[in-house]
Amino acid sequence: MKWRIRSLIASFGIVYLALVFQLYNLQFNKNAFYEAQAESQQIASGVLQPNRGAVYMTDKNGNRIAAVLNKEFNLIYAVPKEVADPDVVALNISKILDLSQPEVKRMLSKSNDQYELLKFKASQEEANAIKKLGIRGIYITKEIGRYYPLGSLASHVLGYVSPTSDSEKESGTGERGRYGIEKQFNSELAGTVGKVKGDRVEYPKDGKEIVLTIDRNIQAQGEEIIKKLVETWGAESATVIVQEPKTGKILAMGNYPTFDPNNYQDAEMKVFINQAVQSVYEPGSVMKPITMSAGIDTGKITTETSYNDTGSITLNKRTIKNWDLKAYGHTTMREVIEHSLNVGTVFAQRTMGNEIFKDYFINKYTFGEPTGIALPGERDGNLTALREGKDVNYATAAFGQGIAITPIKMLSAISAIANHGVLMKPIITADEQPTEVRRVVSNDTARTVTDMMVSAVYVNKLAEIPNYQVAGKTGTAYVPNFGGRGYSDDVVNTYEGFAPAYDPKFVILIKIERPKGSPLAGQTVVPAFKELSQFILNYYNIAPDKPENAR
Repeated sequence: MKWRIRSLIASFGIVYLALVFQLYNLQFNKNAFYEAQAESQQIASGVLQPNRGAVYMTDKNGNRIAAVLNKEFNLIYAVPKEVADPDVVALNISKILDLSQPEVKRMLSKSNDQYELLKFKASQEEANAIKKLGIRGIYITKEIGRYYPLGSLASHVLGYVSPTSDSEKESGTGERGRYGIEKQFNSELAGTVGKVKGDRVEYPKDGKEIVLTIDRNIQAQGEEIIKKLVETWGAESATVIVQEPKTGKILAMGNYPTFDPNNYQDAEMKVFINQAVQSVYEPGSVMKPITMSAGIDTGKITTETSYNDTGSITLNKRTIKNWDLKAYGHTTMREVIEHSLNVGTVFAQRTMGNEIFKDYFINKYTFGEPTGIALPGERDGNLTALREGKDVNYATAAFGQGIAITPIKMLSAISAIANHGVLMKPIITADEQPTEVRRVVSNDTARTVTDMMVSAVYVNKLAEIPNYQVAGKTGTAYVPNFGGRGYSDDVVNTYEGFAPAYDPKFVILIKIERPKGSPLAGQTVVPAFKELSQFILNYYNIAPDKPENAR
């Protein structure tokens, strides 16, 4: 009897020890396993995923206009192991979803596969058609995705998101910004993924909202104008930028051709490049006011400094001629800008000397450096020609050939003239404070150059706006033979200007690449500038500034 009692006690003891061991194992040894399992379940349910921050544009009254939001979309997926006949199912589904039948069949033929994404952001019509088929193994669910309610508007500024690659999974989120604001502020927009720690859940932190300085109405008008430009002239592309010179705020930035971020996969890769900041070009004669500003600022020339224009000048065995191949005789610096004379601009550059010219271009206007705008991939300028030390290189740079810069850099330089000689950093988000980079020329110099640009508008008439004083300058530059020597017959037309001239509310740059027939800027971008300027003047209800006795 005693041995039975002892045996029973021993059995209970063994069971008790086993329970204690199991409890220890659960609490300590397998704790990490169950935590990971719980976290996986939470991730699968979406509880730990943050909402990506929205992006807004504004209007003249400071109202927010949604440019990027999150929205529920139809997601259609397959569980291949449940699909009975991959051939038939692939045939039916590929027609409805506009997918490759062989590719769908390949996905559905994975007999042990539990999940294959067929289409995200499927239309309601597509979802209804799939549902009507009632195919076993094909499912429809809802999932949150990025939505761009304004379509292609400002797409180069906004960018888009796409699924993360395997190497990007450490971020914990399922999508990552590509191009534009989506890329530049990816971390802020993405937020923080939640975590599971034991029986505690750290909930996710939603992404930050971003408000842009872009005015939706100016942006829309600018994009419509450059689209019309490209279509009218059979051009390769066009760019428009509008800036508030006193603050550096970018009010519009667009390129054409463009793309719809909602369907980015339908666009060619080259279309994603924001040419305003990611492409360099030789700007041509829009550079002439900058050259004049350097000479005037150092006292080497004035508006009335004159020379004898013979129509050409030869340096380092290369001959430079005026664009119209004419000789103008006795000519002042003011007339050089009015008639956009290459030979006169070279005279101004040689009068001030190479070192002064280089100092203004490299150290003050810093054409070789990026502006620092909060957009990804901004390019440096290429001033290699100035470092070679040849007189002819300085001469051609004076009228914007032989050096290459971005449109945003060219705009910044003219904005400095508009802003009484002070260069501002271009800003594109509303929470960034206006930043003065440096004074590049004196207030008097800026005023003098503005006078010259106003005179150019008056003489050439095309950019004139009734009752307003407008400052502007054209540029027609030949496109280099890339990979070869010299220049092609293709041109780039640019126009830069601001109004009202002596208290400007906006500066505009419009550029068109390779218009057919190699027209002058006066035929293409000048009318476009005038149309956009009139829109902005009316939009802001800016009072006329032209005195009655002004010419």
